[in-house]
Parts: sequence; C-alpha cells; structure tokens
Amino acid sequence: MDTVIVRGLAKSYGSVRALRGLNVRFPEGAVGLLGPNGAGKSTLLKVLLGLLTPDAGEATVLGLDVLSSPLAVRRAVGYMPEVDAYLPGLSGAESVLFAGVLCGLPRREAQRRAHEILYYVGLGEARYRKVEQYSTGMRQRLRLAQALVHDPELVFLDEPTNGLDPKGREEVLSLIRDLAQIHRKSVVLCSHLLPDVESVCSHVIVLRDGVVATEGDVKEIRRLEAGTYRLRVDGDRGAFEEALTRRQAVLAGEDDGVLVVRVGDGSARSLFAAAADSGCVLRELSSFEQSLEGAFLRALEKN
Repeated sequence: MDTVIVRGLAKSYGSVRALRGLNVRFPEGAVGLLGPNGAGKSTLLKVLLGLLTPDAGEATVLGLDVLSSPLAVRRAVGYMPEVDAYLPGLSGAESVLFAGVLCGLPRREAQRRAHEILYYVGLGEARYRKVEQYSTGMRQRLRLAQALVHDPELVFLDEPTNGLDPKGREEVLSLIRDLAQIHRKSVVLCSHLLPDVESVCSHVIVLRDGVVATEGDVKEIRRLEAGTYRLRVDGDRGAFEEALTRRQAVLAGEDDGVLVVRVGDGSARSLFAAAADSGCVLRELSSFEQSLEGAFLRALEKN
C-alpha cells in the first residue's frame, strides 16, 4: 500500500518552478527523499502537509486529500521540520504537550504521551528544563518527540540530522531505524546526506528540478551500481573512451577532470585494459560499489 500518492503536482514561487508536474508514489516503510538544494524536497513536504497550496495537481496522504482535508492530514501524520519549532519559555514537556493538543489529543492523554515520548528520544531527565537551555542535539530530539507524540502512522522528517556531531547524528538515526523497523512506522526521510538515507531507508526517491530523477529499492540500486568507478586518466581521452566502449564500459559523467565510468562486468580490470589499449595511464581510481552515490550522481547527470 502506498502512503503518499502524487499526480501532476506543480508549485511555483514567482518565476521559480519548484515542482513541475510531479508524479510519484511513496510505499510503506522507510523512504528516503533525496535531491540537491532547490530540488523541491521541502516544497513537496509542505504541500503534502497542506501548508502550501499547489498551482496544479493532486495528492493524497494515508488516503486523505491534502487539498480538501489539510487538518485531517496534519493530525494523521507526524512532521519534524528542519528548523526549531517551540515557544520561548516552555519546558520540553510543555512543548511536546502543546504539539499533542494541536494534533487533537485530549490534554490528559497528550501529557501522558509527552512524558513517554521524551523518555523514548532520550530527554526524560531534561523534560522540565527550558528548551532555550537545550543543545542542538537535544532540540533535534525534541522536534522528533513533537512529531511522534500523537503516535502517527506516517512521519515526515526534514533534515533530522542537520547540524549534529557524528555521535548525535548516529543516535538520531538509530531512533529513526527503531521507528521503522521495530515500531513499524512509515517514515519519509528528507535529506541531502546519502549515508543517512542509506543506513535507514529501504526505498529512495531522488528529485531534481521538481521532478523525479530516479527511484527504487535501495538494495536493487546498490546492486545495479556495482562496477561504477571514479578515475583520472593521462593520455588520449578519445582513444581511451573508444577502448572503454569496446570493453562494454560506459562513460557516465565527468566532474572537474574526474571520469565516472560504469563497467559491464563490474570489474576494474576492464579499465586497466582500456588504458593499456589506448596508451593511457590511470592516475586515480576509486569505486562507487555498493553505494547510493553512483545512482544519485548518475540521476543528476541525466537531468
């Protein structure tokens, strides 16, 4: 079952087209929403939450129409924004309680859930402290608690590890994995950090210029990207590329003199053989193997 269905979604800010007739479906489970800055990721999330009105198209979230039922959508899902979302002067517990009441929970139930969820995200001992006294990592956890207080079936997380040190980042990712794998929540992880998405998500959607550049199962994408390499070469580039073609290798892109090459049999031996055939020398060689990185860069090259 798909948690989100988008058909022909368009949104512009003046002359800037953020979404361009977007068509996409989000399956259940943990889905990574990737793309460079300006790809349309945050705009899409805000449209799905009913916070922005699209210029054209339609979308449903958990079967709810985002245009006709935006309040019902926001009560049904959890949303962790990229930036802080709390009222000055409130404690952590009060901030999460307030979020629960806004999502439709009775006050007593929201209070009970606030304490439970703050312990879950590791803020139980700090729940009575003012949020202004929290560190960056603690405020990230607070935003996650606010998104989870009403026990939603689907959670949107916008850059949840932004600004965290490596330890804090891994702790937040561990919580997200627990949500998806143990508590069986559907999660949409919006991020520009490929390792974060790769460590949490089973499906990935890559946006570029307001449309889908590529999407698919993470394991399948990893398998397809085996045999993708970065390299630098000295010598006759044209002869080297011809030798690559003869050996069923494809030049997939170039960035500041670094070539991205996909090899049909997955082995780097073909690259050394192509260099020998063309009289060239390989100066650098590294692999994309078993990573989303190659698929991500290739998707952006094609668009």
